[in-house]
Amino acid sequence: LLPQLSLLEDAGFGGVLLYVDPCDLPKTADLADKAFMVSLNSGGDPSTPGYASIDGSYRQNRLNLTTLLVQPISTVLAKKLVSIPEDIVQKDRCIPLQMPATGKKIISLNIQSITTYKTISNVIGYLKGTVFPDRYIVIGSHHNSLSTYGGQEWASSTAIITAFIQALMLKVKRGWRPDRTIVFCSWGGTSFGNIGSYEWAEDLKRVLQRNVVAYVSLHNPVRGNSTLHPVASPSLQQLAAESQSFNCVEKTKCLGSNVSSVQIQGDADYFINHLGVPATQFSYEDIKTSENSSFLCEALFPVQTKTEELDPSFSLHETIAKLTGQVTLQIANEPVLPFNALDIALEVQNSLKGNFCDEVVIPQLLAVASRLRDTAELFQSDEMRPANDPKERAPIRVRMLNDVLQSLEKSFLVHRAPPGLYRNILYRLDERTNQFSVLLEALEHCKLHQSNETIQAALSEVLNSINSAQVYFKAGLDVFETTLAGKK
Repeated sequence: LLPQLSLLEDAGFGGVLLYVDPCDLPKTADLADKAFMVSLNSGGDPSTPGYASIDGSYRQNRLNLTTLLVQPISTVLAKKLVSIPEDIVQKDRCIPLQMPATGKKIISLNIQSITTYKTISNVIGYLKGTVFPDRYIVIGSHHNSLSTYGGQEWASSTAIITAFIQALMLKVKRGWRPDRTIVFCSWGGTSFGNIGSYEWAEDLKRVLQRNVVAYVSLHNPVRGNSTLHPVASPSLQQLAAESQSFNCVEKTKCLGSNVSSVQIQGDADYFINHLGVPATQFSYEDIKTSENSSFLCEALFPVQTKTEELDPSFSLHETIAKLTGQVTLQIANEPVLPFNALDIALEVQNSLKGNFCDEVVIPQLLAVASRLRDTAELFQSDEMRPANDPKERAPIRVRMLNDVLQSLEKSFLVHRAPPGLYRNILYRLDERTNQFSVLLEALEHCKLHQSNETIQAALSEVLNSINSAQVYFKAGLDVFETTLAGKK
């Protein structure tokens, strides 16, 4: 949503009416005549951008998050405004709403927003690790901060993390402990721009930058009942796919390895975009994974399908709990972090393919991406040796290797990203596009302003990120070569 609003703002528009197209409405509930809420907050307390909102912090006077007048409206009202007949949705196909070729309407838009401050609370608990207690796996859910909106998603999120904690506590009573520390988080203020997670992470930023190895998201885990939609950062895609296959009981109905790296909604945002932490999430949806969830992921409707109607046997919740638990425990307990360096390099090369990139990709970009793959292949070949051969599990070597693996994705944090796009360029907007989002957005601005300055700046950001990652992998290889030479 924010990229589109920024383009409209640049083009000189003053107001926007937001609606959900009837073709994008979920099939589980009749929402065509329902109004909805949208938060335009990009993350955290907008009055303390970039620093924690704690006692004594200076609060900037930012009453509006955009110069546009923005008002969500129902789909039924949108149809009336563009004079679309009610029978537009046909049995065999759905036609998206669009303005008629001729004619215009004058709409008076008067928005009276009230800005106020409220206290947001998080609930944090942890299970301390025994071997690497200073390395954290964060599991994030959220609790409801609204009286009528989003009841389904927070109930599912809370139910799954509670069940997982209960299962772990049974093991703890028998004397078990994870190797790495598991941090359980229930965030507040998610609906208003992930305020709870942003402010907590900003307050502990220096500690989290050094210690967090992965973020496992439980944001709205059961939002439908037809399609399992696994999402993971490139270094965790292989682990997510393996977990999905392992937990699939009816093999004939199991999907292939359909794990993708698209922008994850909710409180994973800060960990991905400011800390460069590998992240994963499993969820059930009512859309095909090849389709774009479009605007629905940002719209909060007051009436949603009840959990007992969506998943009466709670089998979907059980599946998500098993997948989340298995991924979490593998990251927490395996001596060498189960991250894949080569998958990152492959994702980068895939993002530079296609007709779009033929117009803008410079030879240096393709060359450095090729060097990144070559270096990642070398790194990957030595990477798992300590896990495969117990004789090579010298604690200092394993620690050095894990330190390299932990920071694989940090090189891909660009300094500044367009509104609504991830700073971590490894994530795409949706499954339908495989190019870097920052390049796609820059191309849109290039067309709008008839200038290639924006696209050149975005290309430089991408080039420097890939080159930085290649240098990082190469430095990791050099360290291990020096260590082995010293042993000999």
